[in-house]
Amino acid sequence: MENFDKTNLLRNISRRHFLAESAMGLGAFAFGSMLGGCGGKETQGFNLASDPMAPRPPHFAGKAKRVIFLHMAGAPSQLELFDYKPELKKLNNQLCPPSLLEGKRFAFIRGVPKMLGPQAEFRQRGQAGAYVSDHLPHFAQVADEVSFLKGVYTDQFNHAPAQLFVHTGTSRLGRPSIGSWVTYGLGAENNNLPGFVVLTSGGKTPDAGKSIWGSGFLPSVYQGVQCRSEGDPVLYLSDPHGMDRDLKRKTIDAINDINREHYNEINDPETLTRIAQYEMAFRMQISVPEVMNINNEPDYIHQLYGTTPGKSSFANNCLLARKLVEQGVRFVQLFDWGWDSHGTDENLAIDIGFRNKCREIDRPMSALLLDLKQRGLLEETLVVWAGEFGRTPMQENRENKNNPFLGRDHHVEAFTIWMAGGGIKRGMSWGETDEIGYYPITGKVSVHDVQATILNQLGLDHEKLTYHFQGRPFRLTDVAGKVINEIVA
Repeated sequence: MENFDKTNLLRNISRRHFLAESAMGLGAFAFGSMLGGCGGKETQGFNLASDPMAPRPPHFAGKAKRVIFLHMAGAPSQLELFDYKPELKKLNNQLCPPSLLEGKRFAFIRGVPKMLGPQAEFRQRGQAGAYVSDHLPHFAQVADEVSFLKGVYTDQFNHAPAQLFVHTGTSRLGRPSIGSWVTYGLGAENNNLPGFVVLTSGGKTPDAGKSIWGSGFLPSVYQGVQCRSEGDPVLYLSDPHGMDRDLKRKTIDAINDINREHYNEINDPETLTRIAQYEMAFRMQISVPEVMNINNEPDYIHQLYGTTPGKSSFANNCLLARKLVEQGVRFVQLFDWGWDSHGTDENLAIDIGFRNKCREIDRPMSALLLDLKQRGLLEETLVVWAGEFGRTPMQENRENKNNPFLGRDHHVEAFTIWMAGGGIKRGMSWGETDEIGYYPITGKVSVHDVQATILNQLGLDHEKLTYHFQGRPFRLTDVAGKVINEIVA
């Protein structure tokens, strides 16, 4: 008991000293905490052997070195994008068969809804002949670069738990995100940049909040660093007026001297994380503004992506993702909010707002694939596009019978994602749903299977990438998951 009290006392003294006595005070604490996903190499006496972000070899030779994950938060309808169902068009406006409703849970469907035919026209694209809707004319030109997974399923039909499931392997809070697992397993390639960067667009944070790029029970050094495409790339990145680079260096040296003393006293591994955070923060003040600046990109690149410098947009974030992986960032996560097509208003209507969202992402996500390919980066960069679940083939049927807008409810049984680059087959479609897009009839794969495949492409065995916590080893895929070898080149 005496040792326990002494340890807590040392922690409290150190924290008070850090906040009250350090030259940067609360500002330094905010900066260090905000950069929780950063780590660095040996600097200013920091022991390289203790560096949690040092590069580590994979379990086996992987095809990919880095990942760009494009998440359409709100779950886009596969039936208006990639899963062509002419039979569903014939059933439009007919009452839904009871067999599709019995024993099923839906988020908002009440009573007996009507079937809803595709609100888009489809054509076969490229040499592989994949069906892609007219909502994505730019993507249609690069469809041969990707592998479609048509039979993905989940067990979560609400946004927040479903997003958590996609990114952490569980619907409960507290588990590490996939980007955190990747940086924990492989470390970082560039010691001047975070290993895991997050970019958001659409005006809001995803429903699950920042937990979907958190480190959970892994050391906080592995959590994602959220950057911005307008203003300072990272909050508090700029020094306050009157503090030059030399003074900043002396300040951080003094702070980390205290941190090292603190670590020697109580051997807390989070103290090593804090040291790495401050060192990385110092280096990021030089490296991040340069890599996050798209103003110096040539005009043809801006035309390719449809970017507008100084604006927060999905297009800008796609270009930034290319720049980040080009500089060795291990995992880049893009979230685009606004895909919840319930039909409750014009912006959420499957025939109006949904089409507008497609226009926002079509050119930039297609440009990202083209740009990576022309730079020789696509072979070693795995690009993943996904929502958190799918959409029903029937209309959403709420209490307002006079709603003039069309929408689809959440659907867990089947949705489509695609992958490209990083050792994934080109021009491939795996899995098929029934004639109305309700159930997978072949190639049914789980969210855990998708996660296992992403790790596999990086050379990580999802069953061996574990962390001991609360008396047992944990992994991203929990006790499930298998690699989808059918799409692996």
